Amino acid sequence: MTFRSASLVVPILVVVSFSTQAEITNVQFEQVSRLCRPSDSNEGWRGIELEIDLWAARDCAAKEGKPVFLWEMNGHPLGYT
Repeated sequence: MTFRSASLVVPILVVVSFSTQAEITNVQFEQVSRLCRPSDSNEGWRGIELEIDLWAARDCAAKEGKPVFLWEMNGHPLGYT
């Protein structure tokens, strides 16, 4: 999400949360949810085919003549170390 789209989301959420109405309309919900969804330009990484099985990735890479990119980390996946 870019800074411009983030700055648009915050005022709308503030208006919705401080309104005196207990519920929002379907139109308001769609407007807010559309602003919160990432655009297609931010979702390019989803087009990359990922393989979680190292041996299957190695076989596929060998067949295609490509290297294996291995992302490896030490510690908890959410950073709780």
